[in-house]
Amino acid sequence: MMSPLNLVQLNKSLNEVDYPISKTALIKNAEEKGADEKVLRVLKKIPLKDYATPTDVSEAIERLK
Repeated sequence: MMSPLNLVQLNKSLNEVDYPISKTALIKNAEEKGADEKVLRVLKKIPLKDYATPTDVSEAIERLK
Protein backbone atom coordinates (compact mmCIF):
# COMPACT_ATOMS: atom_id res chain seq x y z
CA MET A 1 0.00 0.00 0.00
CA MET A 2 1.28 3.47 -0.87
CA SER A 3 1.83 5.86 1.98
CA PRO A 4 -0.17 9.08 1.78
CA LEU A 5 1.07 12.22 0.09
CA ASN A 6 2.96 14.50 2.47
CA LEU A 7 0.54 17.43 2.48
CA VAL A 8 2.76 19.56 4.70
CA GLN A 9 5.62 19.22 2.24
CA LEU A 10 3.28 19.79 -0.71
CA ASN A 11 1.85 22.96 0.83
CA LYS A 12 5.35 24.21 1.63
CA SER A 13 6.32 23.70 -2.01
CA LEU A 14 3.22 25.54 -3.21
CA ASN A 15 3.58 28.49 -0.85
CA GLU A 16 7.25 29.20 -1.49
CA VAL A 17 6.91 30.18 -5.15
CA ASP A 18 5.85 33.32 -6.98
CA TYR A 19 2.54 33.08 -8.80
CA PRO A 20 1.51 32.84 -11.56
CA ILE A 21 3.75 29.83 -12.18
CA SER A 22 3.94 27.20 -14.88
CA LYS A 23 3.68 23.49 -14.14
CA THR A 24 7.30 23.08 -15.28
CA ALA A 25 8.57 25.81 -12.94
CA LEU A 26 6.50 24.38 -10.08
CA ILE A 27 8.10 20.95 -10.50
CA LYS A 28 11.59 22.45 -10.83
CA ASN A 29 11.07 24.48 -7.65
CA ALA A 30 9.81 21.43 -5.75
CA GLU A 31 12.87 19.45 -6.87
CA GLU A 32 15.20 22.25 -5.77
CA LYS A 33 13.49 22.40 -2.36
CA GLY A 34 13.97 18.65 -1.87
CA ALA A 35 10.35 17.54 -2.21
CA ASP A 36 9.88 13.81 -1.88
CA GLU A 37 9.11 11.55 -4.84
CA LYS A 38 5.37 11.38 -4.07
CA VAL A 39 5.01 15.16 -4.20
CA LEU A 40 6.94 15.30 -7.47
CA ARG A 41 4.88 12.46 -8.96
CA VAL A 42 1.62 14.27 -8.17
CA LEU A 43 2.87 17.58 -9.57
CA LYS A 44 3.90 15.80 -12.78
CA LYS A 45 0.32 14.54 -13.22
CA ILE A 46 -1.46 17.91 -13.05
CA PRO A 47 -2.45 19.62 -16.33
CA LEU A 48 0.23 21.53 -18.21
CA LYS A 49 -0.77 25.17 -17.71
CA ASP A 50 0.03 28.25 -15.67
CA TYR A 51 -1.34 28.33 -12.12
CA ALA A 52 -2.38 31.67 -10.62
CA THR A 53 -2.51 30.64 -6.93
CA PRO A 54 -1.61 27.76 -4.60
CA THR A 55 -5.35 27.01 -4.49
CA ASP A 56 -5.37 26.47 -8.28
CA VAL A 57 -2.63 23.85 -7.88
CA SER A 58 -4.43 22.19 -4.94
CA GLU A 59 -7.66 22.00 -6.95
CA ALA A 60 -5.81 20.44 -9.91
CA ILE A 61 -4.37 17.82 -7.52
CA GLU A 62 -7.83 17.13 -6.04
CA ARG A 63 -9.19 16.48 -9.55
CA LEU A 64 -6.59 13.72 -10.04
CA LYS A 65 -8.23 11.56 -7.37
